[in-house]
Amino acid sequence: MSDTANSLSDLETLGAETVAPAAPAAPLREKIVDAQGRSYATGRRKDAVARVWLKPGTGKIVVNGRDQTVYFARPTLRLVINQPFDVTDRVGQYDIIATVKGGGLSGQAGAVKHGIAQALTRFEPALRSAVKAEGFLTRDSRTVERKKYGKAKARKSFQFSKR
Repeated sequence: MSDTANSLSDLETLGAETVAPAAPAAPLREKIVDAQGRSYATGRRKDAVARVWLKPGTGKIVVNGRDQTVYFARPTLRLVINQPFDVTDRVGQYDIIATVKGGGLSGQAGAVKHGIAQALTRFEPALRSAVKAEGFLTRDSRTVERKKYGKAKARKSFQFSKR
């Protein structure tokens, strides 16, 4: 048989004989849940660490035993927490129970967001690509720079006077 092809149909018949069928690109991850049907993940941001449990429900989010509207009073912080649900079109489908320690409110909100994104991908592995594309699975490693000796803060110097 000749190895020259003049049209696409010739290429299809030629390729069918020599090339094996393509294997799936990447195996789909497994669903990871505990005995209560919850998915667990840890989220981190600045000095804050959030432990997050996700289960199917009505969209109720409880942080340190309080409702999200009480714990995160600023609307921008609540918006940060709900970003993974907005991206995946899962608003109001999951209940969240989170415990957060360390850092300030902004860092805690970022930690809860990171934890929710991780737990969501463990509960529904098919959502991983959408959440990862938005960058929610990557831990934001920026932290406060330490103070140096001879400086007022990390980089700020004392006022200079020549005389």
